[in-house]
Amino acid sequence: MNEPVQAVTVPVEVQSVVDALDDKRAKDIAVLDLSGVSDSLDWFVIATGESNLQLQALEQAVLERLKGVGRRPRGVEGPAQRWLLMDFGEFVVHLMSPEARDFYDLEGLWADAAVVEVTPR
Repeated sequence: MNEPVQAVTVPVEVQSVVDALDDKRAKDIAVLDLSGVSDSLDWFVIATGESNLQLQALEQAVLERLKGVGRRPRGVEGPAQRWLLMDFGEFVVHLMSPEARDFYDLEGLWADAAVVEVTPR
């Protein structure tokens, strides 16, 4: 179940998302490599925000950081009080409240995907 992978290079956009989330103190940032288990997605980035204000700040930080590398989302579902989804094509960013993250358990749902260790820069 979601064993960490050591020697995987993530796309610059995924690294940028992790950096933006870390800058705004997101909790439990997880990167899942879906390339071996999904035909349409390569990456999930999942993070927890502890309040509606923090979820909004996380969203803005991700959008601004990715704009800096020339990427805009294909679509955004939310904002909602519990979950915001940003679709960037080959990767999707999930920003969730602690309750939503526990309830929906995306890491459990995608247990066949590898968890990639991504260190914020």
